Amino acid sequence: MSENSSAPHGLGPIVTRAISVWGLLVLLLLLVVIFSLLKPDTFLTYFNIRSILSNKSVQAMVALSVFIPMTANQFDLSAGFNIGISQVLAIGLQGQGMPWWGAALAVVLLGAVVGLINGLLVTRIRIDSFIATLGTGTVLYGLNAWYTGGQQVLANLPPEFLAISGNLWIIPAPAIYVFVIAMALWLVFEYLPLGRYLYVLGASPRAAELNGISAKRYITLGFIAAGALAAFAGVVLQSQLQVGQSSVGQEYLLPSFTAALLGATSIRPGRVNVWGTVLAVAVLAVAVAGLNQLGAPFFVEPLFNGSMLILAVGLAVQAAHRRSKRGTEADRAASAAATAPVGD
Repeated sequence: MSENSSAPHGLGPIVTRAISVWGLLVLLLLLVVIFSLLKPDTFLTYFNIRSILSNKSVQAMVALSVFIPMTANQFDLSAGFNIGISQVLAIGLQGQGMPWWGAALAVVLLGAVVGLINGLLVTRIRIDSFIATLGTGTVLYGLNAWYTGGQQVLANLPPEFLAISGNLWIIPAPAIYVFVIAMALWLVFEYLPLGRYLYVLGASPRAAELNGISAKRYITLGFIAAGALAAFAGVVLQSQLQVGQSSVGQEYLLPSFTAALLGATSIRPGRVNVWGTVLAVAVLAVAVAGLNQLGAPFFVEPLFNGSMLILAVGLAVQAAHRRSKRGTEADRAASAAATAPVGD
């Protein structure tokens, strides 16, 4: 009887854990099945899948860029403005005679400089990352408006630059970039000291300080990587758009934070993680694409993204609270076991 009565008790935590870890993947599969049944002729087609992969890969890169400083509990609100000025300069510099590879490299380096400025403002001057990066982003927006004069930027782009957003066999190249970047970030944050140090800085700055982990060095490096990645996303975006517009860029910020925070509820519940972020981008992309095919009006996407952001923050806070509670209970159990009298 005791074995039978204990079986459900033992199964419950396993099921709960599985749902919390793989919930986003299950949701993604359910969305694909539902929209495929509702729109069998258009949704699960190569054209639609390619469109989602190509269009949302830039979104995924921006989400991974904001994910990097978020591991250290820092927020990069300049990412949307960074991608905006990057896509304009990627075509503007070519129009001024710079070769395509030189323009792309210059834009990525500029993004790294923006990240360096963000890191210095946060770690040296000690401005809150929310305020510092919002200020930096606003400056970038002003510079973008000054450079374009409010007009579109046009240039003859070479085929090599356009190939950046082309296909590799039947797979859109931007999707391959996302996979390579995600793999690299996963290796860094799971197996290398740099990633672990950023997680420690995000969880407990005091503990990091006691262990000799330099917040100034590693948080600044995180912002530099985030700025360079957002700028690279701008280069890929320009290869797709083939025209520079100062109004483009800011719309990527909200979905990126939504994806990073929603990703914290899956794979590694309670903390932001690479594959959770990628899965969250896929969920948002499939949901929006399906709703559009069902004839949803244009304003549904921002309503959906805003609602998902609120939900993501709530779920992430709850997951972090449960993670902290489990850690506290484990510490108490270990302390009790250590102080318990030894029996015969």
